[in-house]
Formats: sequence, C-alpha cells, structure tokens
Amino acid sequence: MGIFDIIGPVMVGPSSSHTAGAARIGLMAREILGEEVAAARITLYGSFAKTGQGHGTDKALVAGLMGYQPDSNTIRDALTIAQNRGVGIHFDMSSVEMGHPNTAEIHAVGASGKEVTVVGASLGGGRVKITNIGGFPVEITGEENTLLTQHKDVPGIVADVCCLLAEENVNISDMHVFRKGKGTDAVMIIHTDQKISQEIVEKIKERNENIINAMALGIV
Repeated sequence: MGIFDIIGPVMVGPSSSHTAGAARIGLMAREILGEEVAAARITLYGSFAKTGQGHGTDKALVAGLMGYQPDSNTIRDALTIAQNRGVGIHFDMSSVEMGHPNTAEIHAVGASGKEVTVVGASLGGGRVKITNIGGFPVEITGEENTLLTQHKDVPGIVADVCCLLAEENVNISDMHVFRKGKGTDAVMIIHTDQKISQEIVEKIKERNENIINAMALGIV
C-alpha cells in the first residue's frame, strides 16, 4: 500500500468511497457503454443506499456517467445538469445483499439505443471494481488498459486474440476468462501495457466468427 492509498485521491468530497469511487463507477459504466448516456436506471445497495445521498453518491454516479472526473466541481450540480441535458435518471434503493456495502448497478442506455448493465463496488480510497457486465462476472478496476471480449466458449479464441495482439506489438500483463458454463457464452479480460486502439478492436471482432463483441477500456 502506497501513501496515496492512505491519503486518498484528488476529489470533490465528502467521501472517497461514496463520492470519488461512485464517480469512477459511473465513468467506467460510460466507458463500457461506449457512447453518450441518454438515460440510466441506478440501483444502490448497502451503505450506498442507506447513506449515499448524504455523501453525494447519487450526484457522483451521474457525473461519472456524463464523463466528469472525481475531482470535478460539476459533481455538486450533476443531477441538475443531467436534467437540463434531457438525460433521464432514475434511482432505486435495495436491501439485497450484494457482497460489498458500497455497490451500485447501472442500467445505461446510450444515444443510439445501445444498452448495458454494469455492477460496480467502491472499495475505499477512490478504488473501484466492476464485478458484472451484462450478467457476466468480471473483475475490472480501471487501473489498467483492458481488452474485453464476449465470445462463444470454443477452442481457439484465446489463441486468436493473443496472436493478434502479438502481431500489433501489444504486451499482455494479465488475463482472465469467465464463462456461464462449458460451451456457452464467455468473457475474456486482458490487461495490457499499451492502450488498445479501436482499429485493433475491429480486427479482433473480425478475427474469429465466434467473437460476439470486443471493447477496449482505458485507465479511468
């Protein structure tokens, strides 16, 4: 643990977990959606549901969804800004136990009509972890460049993607594969030293017919 893990991030207060972390969850959901957010339904769990409003969790999540950083003073006015922009926001509070007290589920709808559901937890000190995307269990912190693929669980997918990254001189630092069951849908998460361009993402989509989708997430 470093000194900045103890002090916390540069942020708008009052809480690194309820405010800064919430803003980063919103930012990552926006990144995963890949376009401007037109509407979002946000469910808060645990401490987020009980004390989040007093700590500005609702404002921070919405600010992140609109692209604002945790240190932006815009967080304080995020709900008003969203309303003025015509971004529809709805909050639900849930007593369901999610395994971490600071958890939010965001169902976001993009300007094109694209939809995604993201579950994230604020771990403290501004650190976060995305734990589910579209029903798939994942582990994404936003602290590394990340390639995410959704594919059929068949032989050759991992090899094809890794070979393409090698051809593009992209170095892999870490990799995880999650699947719903043998031979069903799966998700692969690859962390890389370099940010992956959209051009590479498109090549990955074309590499194998069993790759359903791919996206590159930068450091948030």
